[in-house]
This record gives sequence, C-alpha cells and structure tokens, in this order.
Amino acid sequence: MGRTRMGNNGFIRASSTALPLLIFLLELIRGQAKATNRSRAPALIVFGDSIVDPGNNNEILTTVRCNFPPYGKDFVEHKATGRFSNGKIPSDIIASLIGIKQYVPAYLGTRLDDQDLLTGVSFASGGGGYDPLTAELVQALTLDEQLNLFKDYKKKLKAIAGEKRASTIISRSLYIVATGNDDLANTYFTSPFRRNYDLSSYIKFVVQSASSFFQKLYHLGARRIGITGLPPVGCLPSQRSLAGGIERECVPLYNQAAQTLNSELQMEIQRLNRTLPGSRIVYIDIYTPLLDMIQRPYVYGFEEVKRGCCGTGIFEVTLTCNSYTAPACGDVSKYLFWDVYHPTERAYTILMTQVLQRYGSMLN
Repeated sequence: MGRTRMGNNGFIRASSTALPLLIFLLELIRGQAKATNRSRAPALIVFGDSIVDPGNNNEILTTVRCNFPPYGKDFVEHKATGRFSNGKIPSDIIASLIGIKQYVPAYLGTRLDDQDLLTGVSFASGGGGYDPLTAELVQALTLDEQLNLFKDYKKKLKAIAGEKRASTIISRSLYIVATGNDDLANTYFTSPFRRNYDLSSYIKFVVQSASSFFQKLYHLGARRIGITGLPPVGCLPSQRSLAGGIERECVPLYNQAAQTLNSELQMEIQRLNRTLPGSRIVYIDIYTPLLDMIQRPYVYGFEEVKRGCCGTGIFEVTLTCNSYTAPACGDVSKYLFWDVYHPTERAYTILMTQVLQRYGSMLN
C-alpha cells in the first residue's frame, strides 16, 4: 500500500528545479497532517466524474471505462483498476496526504471491508457532470444516482459502526466533488443536445444543478465539502484537437466559459455557506495552478503539455487508449497529460499538493 515512487519515476526524472519544490510541498502537507493527529476527517467521501472515478464504471454498461492497459501502468502491480490515469488519481492523493489512507476505493465492484467503509469510498462515475444529460449521454452515473449509492453506504456504515458513530463519521468526513468538465467539453460544445441554451444560460443551468446537488448532500449529513472548479477546458489536448486549429492551441472561448462557470459557482457556494447552518463548503480553484503548469511546464519538469502520453496523444482516451493500437509513451514523467482528458499521476500530485497547501486548513 505504501508506494512512495511516482509514475515512471516521475520525481527522479523531473527537473532539478521542480524536484526540491515538490519535496518541500509534500513535507509541508505531511507536517500539517501530523500536527492535527494525521487528519481531523475520519473519512474521505467522493463524488464526481472520471477525474476521481477509481473504477465504478467497470460495473455499469458504459463505454467510458479504462480497466485495461496501458491505464494503470504505474499503479500497484501495474494494474488497470478503472482509474483514468497511469497511476493514482486526485482522491487517492488527497487521502494519502491528509493521512486517511493510500487509496480511495470504488463503491461498486470492490470487496469493501469494514475499514474501507469507515474511511471512505468514491461514488464518482467517468463521463458524468452536474447536468444529468451529460451522464445519460454515455450511460454513466448521474449525481442523483451517486447520491442513491451514498444512501446505501450510510446504511452499511450504521450496520458496522452503530448509529452514533456512523452519524459522527458522516458529519465529520471530508467530501470532495469534482465534476463539470464534461458539461462544457462534451454536452455543450461538442453535442447538439443543449443548443437550445445560449452559453450564459447553460452556465446558469449547470450552476443551479450543482447547487441542488450540494444541498441534497448537505441534507444527507455532509458538512465539510470541497468543490473543485473547472480546469482550463480549452487547453485539454482533446479540445485543442477539436477546436484549436492546425496548431492545436488552447481554445479561448472554452477557457472563458470555464472561468465564467467557476465564478458563478464560487458565488453560489458563498450563498450556500450563509444559508446552510454548520456548513463549510469550500470552492477549490484548480484552473489557475493547472494553467500555470500548462504555460510554464519547465518549472515543474514537464516537456509536453499539448499531447497525452497515450498513443499519438491527439485523440486517445478510454477505449482508444489501449495497448494494442495506442501504446504509452516512453517516459510519462515528461507529460502533463496521460490521455487527451486526464493528467498523469505526477501532474495530479503536484496539483493536489498545491491545493492542500492553499485550502487544507479550510477543509481539514
């Protein structure tokens, strides 16, 4: 369980500038965790999309899956668990850094023992979003379906821990919600199904859908909730290929849409904190640090930010990223992105370390 190396020896091959910085940040976070008895949160409970799906999609009828090589090439035993990366995903990294456990398991299809349930699971489903249509288009789990799984989880938790302890775990746990990318990238900009909305109206619809979910989660007992904003969607390799022209540049319209959605989401979160007693809902900016990694890759030891490591790096993701037609690159540590949607384990670790450095005291 205690694996310390990163994907394809990412630490070792990173630039001499990036290495000391990353080690310093990791030690800072670990020190903060020890200072608070490792973690004030007894469990990490996760909702969202492929960014934090550790394998739930393996158990449902969807093409959005990755339980085959080269996915997982740098995970434990080089196993493709259904995580959409070469190794750990953000939920694993957060749980590890704050001292809960090394990996957050999928709720579906996993043999969960009592300790797994007591310390948290992920209900996330690759391909989903705040807009329920986003998940429906690819037969992924909607957020309401993820909440139904959470209700089932609560029953199991009460059975093994008792009513009082289970209630304490639910109220004191850290909840992470990471989704929304596919609402813009897939449902709005790529498919025709939401074109009855102009962009501004669609963003408002997504934010209201998000708010409804947060309130449902609150009424089911969650109090400390970290909400990740959208990344610079227009700089994902997939969107560069689809709309970035011959040079595959970042798409300004997509990035502006992500920024607008993030701004409105942040305002809605502030409103909810004022109206939901005892809530601590924290907006987590990942747009700014990820854009910095894209614009200044040399600072972090990356050489390639426009392509994914898998295959040509131009279009491969899920089924098209496979060991038969799209083998992985030779040195994944040089790449910011694993496939055309998802960062590498090393990129995730840098990003999540920065996130916890900035927001850890608010969340933990």
